[in-house]
Amino acid sequence: MRNRALLCGIALIATAEPASAQSRTEITPHIEASQVLTADLQSGDVLTYSTLGAGLDALIQSRRVQVQLSYNYEHRFAYDDDLSDEDVHSGLARAAIDVAPGVSFDASAIATRSRTDIRGADPSLLAVDSDNITQIYSADLGPTVSTGIGPVQIGAAYRFGYTKAETPDYVAAADQPAQDYFDSSTRHAFSASAGVEAGRVLPVGITVSAAVNREDASQLDQRYQGEYVRGDLVLPVSRELALVGGAGYEHIEISQRDALTDDDGDPVISSSGRYVTDPDSPRRIAYETDNPLFWDAGILWRPSPRTELEARIGRRYDSWSYTGSFSHQIGPGSGIQVGVYDSVQSFGRQLGSAVEALPTQFDTSPDTFSNNYNGCVYGSVGSAAGGCLNGVLQSLAAANYRARGVDGVISFNRGGTRFGIGAGYANRRYYAPELIAGIDIDGVTDESYYFQAFAARALSSTSTLSGNIYANYYESGLGSSSVWGAGANLAYTRSFGRLGASLSGGLFTYDTEGAQQDISAQALLGLGYSF
Repeated sequence: MRNRALLCGIALIATAEPASAQSRTEITPHIEASQVLTADLQSGDVLTYSTLGAGLDALIQSRRVQVQLSYNYEHRFAYDDDLSDEDVHSGLARAAIDVAPGVSFDASAIATRSRTDIRGADPSLLAVDSDNITQIYSADLGPTVSTGIGPVQIGAAYRFGYTKAETPDYVAAADQPAQDYFDSSTRHAFSASAGVEAGRVLPVGITVSAAVNREDASQLDQRYQGEYVRGDLVLPVSRELALVGGAGYEHIEISQRDALTDDDGDPVISSSGRYVTDPDSPRRIAYETDNPLFWDAGILWRPSPRTELEARIGRRYDSWSYTGSFSHQIGPGSGIQVGVYDSVQSFGRQLGSAVEALPTQFDTSPDTFSNNYNGCVYGSVGSAAGGCLNGVLQSLAAANYRARGVDGVISFNRGGTRFGIGAGYANRRYYAPELIAGIDIDGVTDESYYFQAFAARALSSTSTLSGNIYANYYESGLGSSSVWGAGANLAYTRSFGRLGASLSGGLFTYDTEGAQQDISAQALLGLGYSF
């Protein structure tokens, strides 16, 4: 209940803003019931189960408040021992509230499901039982302050975050080394900056910024401490193009304790399926910056107010680093957004920052056989096309890692037609001391590639046809083979006033090389009522 309250609390805060003539407020509670049939096309087994759910959709938009929340709770009732009863929480909330001139409050929260182990199966997340899926909850919130003293713009922000993963059920194969899984973490982030725009005092723009980050994870008493200070310059070359560059000092220290072992030297596994901390272990360094000085340089191109491109290359984390972004507003409800990233992360920090970067207005078209918010999220406003969560939700990693990759999203909304496309690549290189003799993941690299798309078309004022497709590929350096998964579904929905009905069908498959394979078909008939 506490995790569900995190999602609902943001909407309660936002209701304090009085409505104005331009305000838009929509708060819709709903209940749903459905019957699902799933057929294993390899074994011929056919199973059925029923679901009963309730949720809330809220949208509050005004001059000072931007809030959207979509949350659904579902309980599955199995008819026999072949399936188990299950609770599923799925939701996303984003809020940006102007509290006073120069002071704003931002909040984000998510309830979703993540793959536990990158080496395990990649099933349709809500269709059948799976031992490689874990329920995740995460929330981040805090104030941002900005002001000016003459030509100098000053800003500061604080964020508090919390992430929790439920008990994983995945058991590694006999030929796979044991791997630990993230449990929970709390984090604090403070940042401040001061800058002058180009042309106000000097021909170049100057910004000085600093940040302090701290994360404490419950698993093996892990701790992340990071601080940096940097200076940035912006040199306009033309009205559309500028050269950018920056340099700074950074210190990162990641530490943890050893895992407890039994008399045979094997890790002791708790009832939650995770390593147990050795109480007598000293704190050990998993990673510390050897070369704390870093730099980057590149270009900033703004040919119009709707288009922006920034690309940088530099040296950081003792190697070359590449970062960048591209955004283009196609129209009022359509846009493109691409990001290239490179940073030291953990599961909790990366999930929190990814959710916070999502737009405050997003599409809520459901994928009836999967979690709504475990992949790419598409914005409903062209200036914020959306983002993808696939890179962080590829596995429930306990260790910190260097995260590098690229995400791209296209979102289109016009009249009765909506579609979105998301794709990306994610690379993780882990940092960890050798916790147990023979089990060392330091320097191990995981990779994933992902693609997904959805389309929806209003056939009339009361009916809609929609579809989803996805494809994923995973490869781990921790003594395993590749895993891939794909699927597609089609849904027809019809409303009868407050009552709604849906009919869906889908085909899904995954293959763990040399191990597990599955091909299944599902069908769903559902009824819902909105209050």
